[in-house]
Amino acid sequence: MGNTCAHAEHRQRIKLRYLKNGLHPFLDYEVLEFILTYAIARKDVKPVAKALLERFKTLNDVFNAPLEELVKIPGIGIHSALLLRLIRDCVERYLHGDMLKTDCISSTHALVRYCIAAMAYNAHEQFRVIYLNTKNRVIADEVVQQGTIDHIAIYPRTIVEHSLRHKAKALIFVHNHPSGDPVPSPQDRDLTQRLIAAVEPLSINVHDHIIIGKNGYYSFREHGEL
Repeated sequence: MGNTCAHAEHRQRIKLRYLKNGLHPFLDYEVLEFILTYAIARKDVKPVAKALLERFKTLNDVFNAPLEELVKIPGIGIHSALLLRLIRDCVERYLHGDMLKTDCISSTHALVRYCIAAMAYNAHEQFRVIYLNTKNRVIADEVVQQGTIDHIAIYPRTIVEHSLRHKAKALIFVHNHPSGDPVPSPQDRDLTQRLIAAVEPLSINVHDHIIIGKNGYYSFREHGEL
């Protein structure tokens, strides 16, 4: 009974601290500890939170860890693992909503934040196309191809067909580098030029090609390559 009361009081102190100061002063393990109090009842979850960080190293890596890896941590069952996954997916949806409200050319920041959340931690390459109207507002956001850890096959004809289907007037290409380094390869540059050549006869502009990595992003437009 004593331990149960102590845990309850500790959880209450965490909530009050959050209500008073927000999440900013929390250490990473304390963030996880706070979250886990909503999934694991009547137990000290601090050791579990610290074990998650010891295994996955960063808070982002914890949220992006596969469910089958999360449940290997003592104290983490499928219920807790699903809560961590749900939080990540809610963040992604929130950032997607921010992106939809902006002009994607004048506010690259919202687009990049969303794409980092959606793609940076993928174990395999993924190629995404953002379809825009004449006002550079998002018509559709579509993953057109999944690849391997270091390769993805993109066919210009597919991009043309999808662009016509969405009645897009402009495009932004986004893909991730699972290595974490967003610097484009010669193949990335060649692909960009081939895709531009494919949609140009249709009067569809390519505004940018953004490469996402854990260590940041690379914008062809910002580097003067588009």
